[in-house]
Amino acid sequence: MGWAAEEFKTIDLGDKRLDKRAVLLAERLADKPTASIPGACGGWAETQAAYRFLAQQDVAWDDILQPHWRYSAARMGAHRTVLCIQDTTELDFNGQTITGLGPLSFEAQRGMYLHPTYAVSVEREPLGVLDAWMWAREPKDASGVRPGPKESRRWVEGYERSAERAAELPDTRLVYVADRESDIMELMARARDLGNPADWLLRSQHNRNLPGGEKLWNAVSAAVPLGEIRFTMPSRHGQKARPVRQDVWAQRVELPDGNGGTVAATCIIAREKGAPAGVTPVQWRLLTNREVGRFEAAAELIDWYRGRWEIELFFNGLKNGCRVEALQLASVERLERALALFMVVAWRIARLMRLGRTCPELEAELLFDRDEWQAAYILMKKRPPKKPPHLNAVVRLIAMLGGFPGRKGDGEPGVKTIWQGLQRVADFAQGLRWAQENHAV
Repeated sequence: MGWAAEEFKTIDLGDKRLDKRAVLLAERLADKPTASIPGACGGWAETQAAYRFLAQQDVAWDDILQPHWRYSAARMGAHRTVLCIQDTTELDFNGQTITGLGPLSFEAQRGMYLHPTYAVSVEREPLGVLDAWMWAREPKDASGVRPGPKESRRWVEGYERSAERAAELPDTRLVYVADRESDIMELMARARDLGNPADWLLRSQHNRNLPGGEKLWNAVSAAVPLGEIRFTMPSRHGQKARPVRQDVWAQRVELPDGNGGTVAATCIIAREKGAPAGVTPVQWRLLTNREVGRFEAAAELIDWYRGRWEIELFFNGLKNGCRVEALQLASVERLERALALFMVVAWRIARLMRLGRTCPELEAELLFDRDEWQAAYILMKKRPPKKPPHLNAVVRLIAMLGGFPGRKGDGEPGVKTIWQGLQRVADFAQGLRWAQENHAV
């Protein structure tokens, strides 16, 4: 059974033919994530069937994701703590004739927004996409006001969905993690009123007034630091990886909720010292419902917040690896169905990368078909072993097919070289299967 058949095993779209089409399309898109839908499908008849599937008005995008959500919850249940990371990304379809698109950051741009909840373990293992909001903005009216519901509501609803999931996983503590845009009192007050069934960890955007008249950040950083943390900031946005040292402060505070009450929170500040010349020091100001009595607890929460970067890797895989902004479909509704499949594909690519690093000695056949890992060896001009190899060995071979040098000092491969290598492996594996079925090998 291939990975897509396993992940979508419980899919129920009301028609067995649609169920099979969803599985096949997921496999095809995963085999060639950078290709167009016609390029990923096996011939014109299969391409037409794929477009018919995406045009099915009776199939909702969340129906497609239901089995993935169930398996994601099962994977989460194996961990004591899971980070539920939320963020929003723009999908730019400017210049395409797709009905239902709306403005983006600039009114002249055309596209839509995607806001998923992405579950990862504290060790950074991607566990799945738990939920998503997809919408297109309405244009501003003559007075400059944009009609429609408040977009900030998605952060509150995201927490509510995490709280519902927490009730289903009593042995796993969920931590809602989000960046500065989520720093809204409505979210924190809602979590308080629900009893904080899931923890929350937000990057602070507002230097709020405290009941005594002090400013939040000033009051917290006026004390003596609890201690110092050290870590390596990974390379990103053209900047090389570098060591970082930060002083850490933490203080329990009461934040006015605007309705005469307060929300109990801990503010954590981590400020870099000794940053290289010409480099902006790394500083994080965080808010959480969790109490921090010791330095180690503050350091742990900072590490969890650093896990937020995993959703950026997910978006990178979705937009650059799967090239979803190049989709040429007739309507937003069809885009949503395609995005449901592509989100699972992007999750799988990220999962392969992380497990190859964190669990290198896993057996490769837990995540790859035999034909796939054998194809990786043959394409690299290596004799496939008789027994299934370790996962890390196969991931590195696949990444080398995608351009990863694989030298001793090159570290571990990233998402880009893995998705590029997967395409070559998929083509060759199909050839192996054909040859085996026709007794040619």
